[in-house]
Amino acid sequence: MGKKNAPSSRVNRPRRGGRAQRHKSTRTSQQSQSLSSFPEDSAKPSSIIEDDSSNHSSGEDDESGRPHIDVPVAMWDFDHCDPRRCSGKKLARLGLITELRVGSRFRGVVVSPKGTLVVSPADKEIVMRDGVAVVECSWARIDDVPFSKIASPHERLLPYLLATNPTNYGKPWRLNCVEALAATFYITGFDQHAETLLSSFGWGDSFWKVNGPYIKRYQTCASAEEVAVMQETIIAELQESYETSRREKDAGRSTEDLLVRNPNHAMPSDDDGSSLASEGDLE
Repeated sequence: MGKKNAPSSRVNRPRRGGRAQRHKSTRTSQQSQSLSSFPEDSAKPSSIIEDDSSNHSSGEDDESGRPHIDVPVAMWDFDHCDPRRCSGKKLARLGLITELRVGSRFRGVVVSPKGTLVVSPADKEIVMRDGVAVVECSWARIDDVPFSKIASPHERLLPYLLATNPTNYGKPWRLNCVEALAATFYITGFDQHAETLLSSFGWGDSFWKVNGPYIKRYQTCASAEEVAVMQETIIAELQESYETSRREKDAGRSTEDLLVRNPNHAMPSDDDGSSLASEGDLE
């Protein structure tokens, strides 16, 4: 389903279908801060429309006027999702993705929880030659997917990114099928392909707005190892930003408390017939 860590090239994550997984040690804190630190108005690539590629493959319409991507785009579909909400099925209806039979082999990049490397710009040649594939399945039924029968010599995980689909908006690594495909195309340098895919969805434009700052940093890396290190840097920065925000908020509440008069220490007024005892009264 396309639907995601370590400073090394090997990244262990919770299982997920066709999506890279997040590391368990960062799960709780990252969910609480997932949408608190990205710039609201990040500039898109000049080719943006809504999905994939930048300098290779034009991603232009074919002779029939329908959107077209000139590298293989495929999925293994396990029919777990509601056809009306399934991003993979919508892409299939649009002719933008090919369905694979379970047991068939795909020679391009496959986004899978079985991967040991994260997607990186180093995968560019593989994508240009053999394309990208994902697993379309339900998060709730991930254990039902026979990943042993989904084979590729280039299985990959996705680095830290946020879902922007209506079902899992703002959740780290919870990307759906089209988001996983777009993320892979963006990171490997095919912005136009990513834009072509995402432009088919009303919410698609938000994927770049939310993840653009992260994707740009991944695009500067030369290998899976560098992407993994960049991912840890991003997560550490988000954690620090989140903790700083909490400290400032707590400090603000503390200051406000000092400015509010304590009703338990209210002083009697002169017009209520009472007054403080003077030294003479006490003698």
